[in-house]
Order: sequence, then C-alpha cells, then structure tokens
Amino acid sequence: MIRVIGLGPGDIDRVPGPVLSVLEDPAQTVIARTEHHPAAVQLAERRAVVFCDDLYESFEKFEDVYEAIRGRVLDAAAGGPVVYAVPGSPLIGEFTVRQLADSNHRVEVIPGESFVDAILSEVAYDPLDRGLQILNGHELPDPLVMDKPTIVAQVDRPEILSEVCAEIDRVTPEGTSVTVLAGVGASDAMIVESAPEEVDSSLAGFRTSLFVDAEPGGVVGAIQTMRMLREECPWDRTQTHASLVKNLVEESYELIEAIEGLDGSEEDWVAYAAVEDELGDVLLQVLFHAVIARQAGVFDIDDVAEVMRQKLVRRHPHVFGDVTADTPEAVKSNWDQIKKGERGSEDDSALHGVPSGMPALHRASKIQNRAAKSGFDWDEAAQVLPKVHEELDELRAAMGGDGDIEAELGDVMFSIVNLSRHLGIDTELALRSATGRFEKRFRRMELDGPLKGLDLEQLNARWESAKRNI
Repeated sequence: MIRVIGLGPGDIDRVPGPVLSVLEDPAQTVIARTEHHPAAVQLAERRAVVFCDDLYESFEKFEDVYEAIRGRVLDAAAGGPVVYAVPGSPLIGEFTVRQLADSNHRVEVIPGESFVDAILSEVAYDPLDRGLQILNGHELPDPLVMDKPTIVAQVDRPEILSEVCAEIDRVTPEGTSVTVLAGVGASDAMIVESAPEEVDSSLAGFRTSLFVDAEPGGVVGAIQTMRMLREECPWDRTQTHASLVKNLVEESYELIEAIEGLDGSEEDWVAYAAVEDELGDVLLQVLFHAVIARQAGVFDIDDVAEVMRQKLVRRHPHVFGDVTADTPEAVKSNWDQIKKGERGSEDDSALHGVPSGMPALHRASKIQNRAAKSGFDWDEAAQVLPKVHEELDELRAAMGGDGDIEAELGDVMFSIVNLSRHLGIDTELALRSATGRFEKRFRRMELDGPLKGLDLEQLNARWESAKRNI
C-alpha cells in the first residue's frame, strides 16, 4: 500500500488529526517530496522522514526528477507500507502523484488542504462568484487572458515573479493591483498588495503565489468595451454594417501607410508603435461588426474566430494533415484548390470569387491572373506593349469625339495593369510610389514660394528643380 498524503499549505497544525496520525505512525515509511515546506520540517522533528531534495540536485530536467522520486517511493513500498507526503493537496500540481497512480501498486490518495484553499480564504473570494483560473508561473498561456480572478502559482524564483508581473501588467488595465501571498498557512506568511511593476521580486519562493482580480484587458476587455459602447453611446447605437464600410476601408489604408513606415530594423519602435495603433483601429472595426451581428442573433466574435481557425486548419493540410507541401508555391496551389472546393457555388467560372468591392487596380490584376491560369494571356511583357499603344490610340480617337472617353480610358488603365503584371510589378504599390514622389516634389516646389500666379514655363522650371533634388 502506498498512501499519498497532502501536508496542506503551511504548518502541521492545519493537517487533520486522522491524517496526522497516519503520518506519525512508526510502521509507515514516510517519504516527503521536499523539505521546503513547514509541515514537512515539523513532521521531521517528530519522526524519521526521507526527503527527495537530493534528487532535484541530481537531475537537470524535472521529468527525470519526478521519475526518480517515483522510483524511490516504489522501492520503499517493496519493503512495507509507505506514505508519500507532498505540499498542499496531492490533487493539485503534483506530477509524481500522477505517475504513482499509473503504477501497478495500490495507491490511496488522501486529499489535503491546498494552497488554493488557503489563498481564497485570505482574499475572501468565492470562485462561484465570477469564476477562477489557476496558472503555472513557469508556463503562462499565450495569449494570457485575464478575464476572471486568477491565481498564478509556482513563482519560485525572482526572475519568474518579475516575468509574471510584467505579463500581468501588459494585459491588464492601468491601475491593476496584484496580491503576493508568500507562505500562506504558516506563521511567517506575508501578504503584500501592489502594482505589478512594483512587486518585490525577493518575495518569490516555493510557496509564493499571486492573486489578481482585475477588469479584463486585452482582447476580452476590448470586446466588453465595444459591447458597452453599442448599448450606451448614441453614435455607436446608430451604426450599421453598411455605415461602417467606409471606416473599415479608411482604417485599412491607414494601417498600410503605417506598415510602409517600417524600415525593417528591430529597433524601429516608433514605426512599430504606429502599426500597433492602426492594427487596433482595424480590430475595432472587426469587433464593431461582430457586436452588431451578435445583437441580430447571427454570430459573435467567437464564431468569427472559430470559422477562421477551422479555415486555417482546413487550408493547411501540410501542417495539420498528411499532405506534403515543401515550397510556398505548393502551399499556394493547395490553398487555391481547397478554396475552390469550398465555394459551393453553381458559378464555375475561373473568375468567380473575386470581390467586386476590391480596389480597382487590385481587382483588375486579380481578374487577369485568374484568366491567365485558364490560358488566356500573353507569353511575355513585350507582347503587351502594342496593346497599350492600341488602347491609347482609341482613347485619342474618343477624345476627338469618336467614342466613349471613360470606357477607353478604363481600357488604357486595364492594359497598363496587364503590362505591370507581366513585369512582376504590383500596380497598387507602383502608383502609390509614384504619387509619393509627386507629393514630395510638389512640396519641394512650394518651398521656393507660392505657385499660384506662375506661368507654365516657371512652373516647369520649379518642377525640374524639384526632380533634381528628389
């Protein structure tokens, strides 16, 4: 028989009498996982106790330590009844207990008061109120979601405590406080409340935990804030999916502008701050549309995220399945085939699925690429140039009164997109670059004085001077 007993969170006087009698029974061999616990030390003052701290010093990996502890307990059990004593409760955070339960020996687990019980008692919180999450300070989840009161355990080293507090500070609103509970359940317990960035890292230890009860921040906080605005703000209440389209387009372009400000260096913090801000504005639009749909009883942001997750898994069988795709081109080909099979439309045109709301230049390129995959394309860029000239001639004729000027101008632009595609140039980026150069040169012209009132020759002179400088 192997009995696994929890020593509770602190002093031995918190251990129930019947359990203590088993621990003090001289017929039992008592093996304690660690002496870094007051009840274990106090028990060793009353009787012989075998500690396993030497095994922690003998192995580099915790997995090896736990296996060695398991072996020590099983070896002792071969010679008679054994009690394996662990801090707190055997049911929380005790990996060796799991391993012993999987052995062929008969194992009886006697639960004890856990550190969670002691913490909840100290902070006077009922987990049935708003829920509770318990995290391991060595393995914080990513993303870290603090949407309910949280206990972070195993902050046993100063660097771990500092890292945990930094993460809490990052994802919770300004003004959040954390409660550091060191050694609860013992006479030397310390309970300190402070801002995450001000926590004394020397409070770290084997029996130190954090309790955080903050308003949700991060994505969860943003969702809740958006829902409140939709209910209480007069402007937000009147918005519709249609009225927000222009905001989504505008915010997307502002994000593009911020991304173009990145210079590729890891130290480009100012530009990254701009990208962060603009990404938030785009996320706001996504949340806004999701909140409106939620009120209509159609879907919520969680549904949006889950549909996206399923799509990512489905379209990446080389990662989540047994398909092989070793190159970006192979991945793109698989993606296109899977996407085509998902359409579920009677429209089997190669051009189906290109959104009509895309920017015109981008959509023209997309349409041309789809047509090219069906074989409707020139072989090289040189073959496209005569078509550009042909469309220009037709535009000249229209300007002379022989044709539809708007249609002919559109044909010219469409042929230019085709030429750009064959040259491997993104028309959107090319035009944005050209517009940027024009803006810089025009502003340079303005530095020499007002432009209004200058004749064409003077304007041309200013322009050529600006071109030489930019």
